[in-house]
Amino acid sequence: MNNSEHSLTQSLLRGKKVLITGTTGFLGKVLLEKIIRDIPDVAGVTLLIRGNKKYPKAMDRFRAEILTSSIFERLEETDAEGLNRFVAEKITCIGGEITEPQFGLSDADYQTLASNTDVFINSAASVNFHEALDQALLINTFCLNNIADFSAVAGDIPVVQISTCYVNGYNNGIIAEGISKPAGIDIAADANGLYDVESIFRALQKKINAVRNTVRDKEKLAAALTDLGLAEANAYGWGDTYTFTKWLGEQLILKRMLGKTLTILRPSVVESCLQSPKPGWIEGVKVTDAILLAYAREKVSFFPARKAGIVDIIPVDLVGNSVLLCAAETFAEPNQTRIYQCCSGTQNPLGVNRYVTTICEEVRVNWKKYPRLARKEPKRKFIIVNKALFISAIKLAKMAFTLSDRLRLRSSQNKSKGLQLVESTLRLTSIYATYTSPRYVFNSDKLMALAERMGSADKKLFPVDAALIDWDKYFKEIHVAGLNHYGMVDRSKVEAPVEIEESVATDDVTPVQEGSPA
Repeated sequence: MNNSEHSLTQSLLRGKKVLITGTTGFLGKVLLEKIIRDIPDVAGVTLLIRGNKKYPKAMDRFRAEILTSSIFERLEETDAEGLNRFVAEKITCIGGEITEPQFGLSDADYQTLASNTDVFINSAASVNFHEALDQALLINTFCLNNIADFSAVAGDIPVVQISTCYVNGYNNGIIAEGISKPAGIDIAADANGLYDVESIFRALQKKINAVRNTVRDKEKLAAALTDLGLAEANAYGWGDTYTFTKWLGEQLILKRMLGKTLTILRPSVVESCLQSPKPGWIEGVKVTDAILLAYAREKVSFFPARKAGIVDIIPVDLVGNSVLLCAAETFAEPNQTRIYQCCSGTQNPLGVNRYVTTICEEVRVNWKKYPRLARKEPKRKFIIVNKALFISAIKLAKMAFTLSDRLRLRSSQNKSKGLQLVESTLRLTSIYATYTSPRYVFNSDKLMALAERMGSADKKLFPVDAALIDWDKYFKEIHVAGLNHYGMVDRSKVEAPVEIEESVATDDVTPVQEGSPA
């Protein structure tokens, strides 16, 4: 596609008007910063941002929550004037709800937005693993109808949909860049290999309505719908509601945009920057980091995992670069459907045992370097144990501690430290064991082929290859330091202690509250 020393990605996106959702999130910020820094010749970038109570106006929220991010420090240091000029001249912020028809805009504003968009990049989603089923469907699945509608109104413009490698569910083996098959309940597929999700939608809605008609208390209803989501996800072949509804969303938009220009990009576990704009830059605690943090805080010292498994981690800057390659390709070769996986499994496999040993030993040995992660020296080494035996042992321990607490007349608000530790471990296990006991390896051959087609200049400017990662260096010199510096709150500046999050991203699109994408 490109044999010159000029960037084909820059050339193809020059003069284009880009619409992006999810820029209040981790990946969204990296993507926006990369566009400003390395594709300044785009015609403009429109950000669809949901206003909140503190910042009802989209532009106010952009300036307060996005532009102030440390991700832009490099630009501020090297080209502050260029950054300010780009923001003033090329960034437009529109307050909208991606879950609503026409994004909640008036007819006139919707048509204006459509006429000023050449490509739609959707990076918004609820990444809560245990979201209430109705909300997860609204945000991760049904909103893609609105995106497909918008693409059609705008002239069948390309859509780049950010998904996750974990739409794979319970499937084992080498996972190719194609349509994922449900590993649970058998579902009919059509001639295009797309599954009958409409029947699933009807069945799920019937069950949601039954719960709503039975449970009236607001808190109990949310809990019941959360339990329903997990049960249905497990039945169809997924470990959590998030990945199940992301798969349903893939199926929906694949059908809606059949024969049009659609790219689905699936990252694996997205972690801190490898190279740019700042090595180690990260926001919050991600999937595998939650276990590290629990170990650093001495909440757990062993965890169920499959030592021989491949844990799939990919730095966020490689994901952002992949998004831009995908967006550029849609203009070079339109009217095609593509699925790519941005991952490390086949390019640079990282064994679970190596990962755990490297990252936990770094914190244990050099804990003084990471005061926001570790409050004191972890006394024990981190131990990997068999998953089935571990869960059985922990459940027995929970029963023993619970009985002990009852005999001592402890209330649920005054649990013993032993019971707190066991319950914390069980919560982490239910969420993360899928990612630490893998029997699958994600393949990225098609993404690597795309990088080859884009040429040598883009390989340097927009690297996507996980083979670039030296895992020991990444964890010991980049990631843990970045997590401590960027991802954790400075305890000296806040009164409340930092707690381990139970809903963190696998693909790090925008977390959502109140059922609406940010």
